[in-house]
Amino acid sequence: MTATTRRAARAPEEKPAEVIRRGLARTMTKTIATYGLIEPGDRVMVAVSGGKDSYTLLDLLDEARRRAPFEFSVIAVHLDQRQPGYDGAPLERWLAASGIDHEIVREDTYSTVVERTPAGKAFCTVCSRLRRGILYTTAERLGCNRIALGHHRDDALETLLMNLFYAGKLQAMPAGYTTDDGRFQVIRPLIECAEAEIAAHATHVGYPILPCNLCGSQDGLRREAMAALLADLERDNPNLRAVMLNALKNVAPSHLLDRRLQERLAAPRDDRAPTEAEPPAAARPPVRGRRLPVLG
Repeated sequence: MTATTRRAARAPEEKPAEVIRRGLARTMTKTIATYGLIEPGDRVMVAVSGGKDSYTLLDLLDEARRRAPFEFSVIAVHLDQRQPGYDGAPLERWLAASGIDHEIVREDTYSTVVERTPAGKAFCTVCSRLRRGILYTTAERLGCNRIALGHHRDDALETLLMNLFYAGKLQAMPAGYTTDDGRFQVIRPLIECAEAEIAAHATHVGYPILPCNLCGSQDGLRREAMAALLADLERDNPNLRAVMLNALKNVAPSHLLDRRLQERLAAPRDDRAPTEAEPPAAARPPVRGRRLPVLG
């Protein structure tokens, strides 16, 4: 095994806590700068589910806000969906102790999700649609123009495989996009961060994780199957997920079979209009002005 392979194979839990945090912060701020996810004067609503990803996002984003060369604000919003056995007290105590502006929104979406989901089907579709509507309404009321979600690199890769295997399309997750009604920019600052690093960081910090009794009670979800597939392939190539992330940034459109895309590539540059073949949430070009500093 080469030195490079040994470094790549080093498990996150073997790294010092500060090294993990610094690495996540560096990746996050680089993503924000590359895709122009936050600009001066923005008011960012961070959707906090109580899981490791949203805790990490809120924590690192608030630290970035304090160090940024320009002003923007952050407010955390947690949705209490009235799930059986739910106890949000640990999260509320953590938010209060953090000093971060926050709000708890209480809506009984659980009953609606169970009622509308056919037997044996995943709750995800109905749940996410209801949750998204509530978050949009809350963001507007709070005067937020950006909504930050905690999706990470592994979420993007699993989504890519799910769309490839089950939906017949090449689509992952963009770093940022504009909502259909044009009201908000939805951003994913952790989209290039590895889930294993986030999990190790969350363990070191000791975030009070809230279990999701709605989704966690269902077995055999396709996303779990994709995660298992990636883990299996990674046994032969420890850098597999990093390579796949690079592939999402290194697309060869001329070597795909989408006729709409081919026609657009063949059209004169001035006539090239967006097509359905393009991701509906294309991120903006890299920011050339003031950027968030890399946290260290």
